[in-house]
Amino acid sequence: MAWLLVVVAGILETGFAVCLKLSHGFTRLFPTIAFAAFALGSFGLLTLALRRLDVGPAYAVWTGIGAAGTAIYGMVFLGDVVSTLKIVSITMVIAGVVGLQLSGSAH
Repeated sequence: MAWLLVVVAGILETGFAVCLKLSHGFTRLFPTIAFAAFALGSFGLLTLALRRLDVGPAYAVWTGIGAAGTAIYGMVFLGDVVSTLKIVSITMVIAGVVGLQLSGSAH
């Protein structure tokens, strides 16, 4: 269950990163409110997960999901440049996240 919280928190991290961009320096109301909601949800779920997980692997998985998710979202929906190197790098991040999750850091 703790790993599920980390995964959802990582997805919410993608949301707050995207909304941060869309807020244009916190000058647009809806993206700013969405940023705050996603950030609070993400940090809240990560905090709950850290009650049962080691901080290193949990934090790495959280940031990995957020980084990969944000990069993918940017390429699919925001017109970010797509390249072979980006795809390979995102794949490596995801592989690292899976490896850390499989390492079994639960107490």
